[in-house]
Amino acid sequence: MTAPRTQRPAPGDGPLTPRSHGAWDGPSAALIDKDDRPAAAADTPTAHRDRTPAAAPTPPPATRKEAAARPPRRGPADPVRALMHRHQELCARAVDALEIAAGLETHGVTDRTAARFRHRDVFSLAEELYARVPRAEPAPLAAPRPEPAPRSRSVRAVLHLLPGAVCVAVVAAVASAAPTTWWTRPAVALAGLVLVALAVRLSVRSGPLRAHRPGGNWATPWICWTVGYALCGDWLLTELLAGGPDLPHAHPRPAVAAVLALAFAVAPAAWCARFFAVRGRRGLATSRGLGELAARVRPLLLGATGLFLTAQVALLVGTGLLLGGTGAPETAAASALGVLLFLARLLTVHGFRDAAAAGLASAAALEALAPATVLTARLPGLAPLGRPVEALTTAAGPAAVPAVACTAAALGLLLYGLRALTGAWAHSPAPAAEADRP
Repeated sequence: MTAPRTQRPAPGDGPLTPRSHGAWDGPSAALIDKDDRPAAAADTPTAHRDRTPAAAPTPPPATRKEAAARPPRRGPADPVRALMHRHQELCARAVDALEIAAGLETHGVTDRTAARFRHRDVFSLAEELYARVPRAEPAPLAAPRPEPAPRSRSVRAVLHLLPGAVCVAVVAAVASAAPTTWWTRPAVALAGLVLVALAVRLSVRSGPLRAHRPGGNWATPWICWTVGYALCGDWLLTELLAGGPDLPHAHPRPAVAAVLALAFAVAPAAWCARFFAVRGRRGLATSRGLGELAARVRPLLLGATGLFLTAQVALLVGTGLLLGGTGAPETAAASALGVLLFLARLLTVHGFRDAAAAGLASAAALEALAPATVLTARLPGLAPLGRPVEALTTAAGPAAVPAVACTAAALGLLLYGLRALTGAWAHSPAPAAEADRP
């Protein structure tokens, strides 16, 4: 008899039993992936050959305390790149690193700012910018200006002496004019003043007194006022204090010696301006920081101002001996005016026209205030307004008014120049199209 066949359980009727070869029985066995099998079934030599080596275990993430203790990263890896993009045009068109340093200074970049860009000073930062930024295609330029020949230098020296020579000729023409009518000598004097003004304009348009940076000349009215007050201001103030002037019978007594000395002072002013400019550019080329440049330029400015003051006093003494003695107040007033005009022109040459015009305007305002208060004091109840001017002129003469006004304005320009003229921008060559610095 055959044994009865054992009935296989239906799927899902009972637990699955492994077969003799070790596989799982049942229809769901084909759906089980080999990687999901138990370790006993998958741990075979074939499985060991097929399995890839396991990756190295990753370290555990840092705790919050370790992340807080780690120093934060400050700034980009290349902090100069942002500065390169910000000043791309300046760096691309610069002819050397000094021009970039001057441009950075105009935008407020100092040595302390350069330290934030990991540089010791502005000059080293400008050198890196000059090395990293490619040069722009240069525009067609004219041929380089040759060095001035000895003849051209002699011509410039003659131009600087021209205002003094024209002023001497005008003084001689006024003295020799026959007083046939009351307007003869005033007309000759007025024509002579126009010629002197043209000679001064011609002399300052070349050489060291030439302003290379374009801009409007707002200082011309104030120059005319201060020089005109030096010519006739003392006489006018004296007449006003005495109750005059009785026009048209008043006869002005101009201070010819002071104006003649100012006209001849154009030549020493040009020499002192050249002295300051040449040594200032030399200091810019050899300095390694803005502090070092300022330390070199400040004595130069003081020295140039002192040299011009010495020459101005010598000219005043000489013209005073030739045309009549002048007192100490008159000499002090004319010297202060000469230094004021010299500092104003020096600031204009180096690109600070607004500061020069402000200094001259302040002197002109103080000079105009003195006769205005004297005239105002004539009104009823306003007599105390004229007492300060009366006390000053009684103590030191009418020349004390322009002496005080010009000295105060000259000191203001000197203090401003000690800060403005010690920067790299003041000694860098400016392009022809560059606007005046605000």
